[in-house]
Amino acid sequence: MESSLLKIRHSAAHILAAAVQRLFLSVKFDIGPATDDGFYYDFDLDHQFTTDDLPKIEAEMQRLINQNQIFESQIISRSEAHKLFSDRQQTYKLSRLDDIPEDETITIYRNGDFVDLCRGPHVQNSSEVKAFKLLSIAGAYYRGNEKNQQMQRIYGTAFDSKEALEIHLSQLEEAKKRDHRKLGKELELFMIDDAVGQGLILWLPKGNIIRTELQKFISSELEKLGYMLVSTPHIAKLGLFRTSGHFPYYKDAQYPPIAERATLESNRDLTCAELVNGLENGSLDGFLLKPMNCPGHIRIYASKTRSYRDLPIKLAEFGTVYRWEQSGELSGMTRVRGFTQDDAHIFCMEEQLSDEILECLTLVKMIFSTLGMTDFRVRVGLRDPNSEKYIGNDESWSKAEGALRKAAEELGVPYSLETGEAAFYGPKIDFVIKDVIGREWQLGTVQVDYNLPERFDINYVGSDNRPHRPVMIHRAPFGSMERFSGLLIEHFGGDFPTWLSPEQVRLLSLNDHNVDYVRDVLGRMRKVNIRTSVDASSEKLGAKVRKAEMEKIPYIFVIGDKESENHSVSIRSRRDKMLEDTYPVDQAIDLVLAEIQTKRLFLKK
Repeated sequence: MESSLLKIRHSAAHILAAAVQRLFLSVKFDIGPATDDGFYYDFDLDHQFTTDDLPKIEAEMQRLINQNQIFESQIISRSEAHKLFSDRQQTYKLSRLDDIPEDETITIYRNGDFVDLCRGPHVQNSSEVKAFKLLSIAGAYYRGNEKNQQMQRIYGTAFDSKEALEIHLSQLEEAKKRDHRKLGKELELFMIDDAVGQGLILWLPKGNIIRTELQKFISSELEKLGYMLVSTPHIAKLGLFRTSGHFPYYKDAQYPPIAERATLESNRDLTCAELVNGLENGSLDGFLLKPMNCPGHIRIYASKTRSYRDLPIKLAEFGTVYRWEQSGELSGMTRVRGFTQDDAHIFCMEEQLSDEILECLTLVKMIFSTLGMTDFRVRVGLRDPNSEKYIGNDESWSKAEGALRKAAEELGVPYSLETGEAAFYGPKIDFVIKDVIGREWQLGTVQVDYNLPERFDINYVGSDNRPHRPVMIHRAPFGSMERFSGLLIEHFGGDFPTWLSPEQVRLLSLNDHNVDYVRDVLGRMRKVNIRTSVDASSEKLGAKVRKAEMEKIPYIFVIGDKESENHSVSIRSRRDKMLEDTYPVDQAIDLVLAEIQTKRLFLKK
């Protein structure tokens, strides 16, 4: 976000808080930052906000803006800050004040009667906030912890012009229409059931077709590149993840360890706390729902002696992993607790590394191009040398980061270097996709890892007949089948290309006279694996067509007496109105097959 927009949005958040303070005198404030899309502020008050409050708050914000309020910064002592917020009974601000290290400067900002503990930056005058809109209300736990007080969050957005705001609001309306949670329900693609658990996806038959087609698509490409498909269990010994470092590095994002039955039976006198501590410190045996697939693949690699002649070895899996996400962070398919990765791990020699990375990046680029996701950038995540979260030595990190930079340059797409965005075991390249309405999503990833081979002590026999350490590449073009599918639903607005559509052709029978011919056409289409259904209901043609269009079926074949006599079908196409004509049935089938087999996004005559 450019600095001028950051200032506008941050200032709009303070103006929002000042307006709420005017309207609701007993309010307590927490934080109100700018975001990539706008701003928000968290409030604690007895009044329960509703959407009816937003116009009133907006009107008060506009009054404050019209007063040309100056944003004044002031450096104060810790004791002055404590007295200021104590006098105002702003307990959350006092807690935030305690977070500031003793050697850091304490800054407050004032605009009118409102004062906030804040580093800035802000505009000089409230009149610079020229275009804003309050968007929604949500609950938010204090400090993001569901054990804490639930606060009320008001979201808004602000731009430097009314024109830019209108464009953004139009995009938000389009995003609502494309919301994968809404379309997923309407098109019967997936569901989430409280009886199963929040954050766990139930793929319905139509949605599972999309998932299966995506898996078939990437599997066929992997086969060409020499990958071998494997499968690993959903659960594994806790010690495996201690070795990899996922436990405890990802401890807070994992489900709790599971004790073995024998451990439980032989330690009946232990309290729950003692049992948990024993599993965490390793004094008791346990298992873990796997948060990653890589340890299992490493053990497969280590199952026999490997030669330099065998490398690279490429192991791929559609492996389901489990992460603990707080309930407030869950969002349909895009933020879940159980998801399937199109995961693969490449074990190679150091001299093979550059070629293998470039092959991975080229694969991701091809996949996105096939799906019409051509507007993307590459983000190279590097280690923060001042952080202690990373494992391994400086030399290995330097080699890995150098290899990724070189590959990013050779790929020929825009890329940026971002310090602190590496995985704990190695640097990575992320693909950031811009969808059809301008939103960015981080999807495919490629990571270079010198450290896990070291931690697991895996080797290959080199040409000198001595053991050598392989380098490991982690790569997942889709990332998560759930998240990727959710984003595809929104990218296409549920209107999938024919090869991905759960139903590709709908046969509309005009009368009962043509039943035998309709069955014949259905059989011929299913024989060549075109997903087809029949609507032989007594409804009028217009109603049948509207129903098929609502379900976003790519092709409608209308069959009446004339078509039966001539062994033809009348085509209606969602993609290309130029195709709408009557065709011999074999030609119509070939048209659809051509679009499916070439994975075309649009079929032109």
